Amino acid sequence: MTIDLENISKSYGARKVLDNFNLEIADDHSYVITGPSGSGKTTLLRIILGLEEPDSGKVHLMGDYKYAWLNAGVVFQENRLCENFTAVQNVVMVNKKNSVKVAEEELLRLLPEDSIHKPVSELSGGMKRRVSIVRACCIPSDMLILDEPFTGLDSDNRKLAIDYIREKQGRNPLLITAHDTEGLEFCREIRL
Repeated sequence: MTIDLENISKSYGARKVLDNFNLEIADDHSYVITGPSGSGKTTLLRIILGLEEPDSGKVHLMGDYKYAWLNAGVVFQENRLCENFTAVQNVVMVNKKNSVKVAEEELLRLLPEDSIHKPVSELSGGMKRRVSIVRACCIPSDMLILDEPFTGLDSDNRKLAIDYIREKQGRNPLLITAHDTEGLEFCREIRL
């Protein structure tokens, strides 16, 4: 599978955040998009996901697709968790093949046992972030797209999360946005 971003431009009023941006995203490759706040990182991800239209340019999905859109496991900047559901319920709900047992096993790789059956509203910001990562990685997908996934994680939990993501990535492409690229040396760095 390849995604080809061709001459993507996007402005908000007089402010241009993307200007003829080009990138080919291929299988077996990992990318980290970095740059200052407001440089267009999140906008670019939203364009790839079809949640926002570019002013000009085209996103080409190339490969054997049954659908005209990308099937991706996604971590958004905000967690987008069901706050009244437990961590386990949040993981089970995104894939009918995720049993409670599988969700528990996956969550325990990044979270303490006493946290996975609590409503996520009771979890810390870093714990919620880890639930979001597990949930995104438990969706059958063509690609993982993670927008600032390590926000609120200390260095030990960041390393655990990176190792988990790399394992779950398999041969699919991985696209991460990050201000801090520590631990992401395996990614091709794209600066905006």
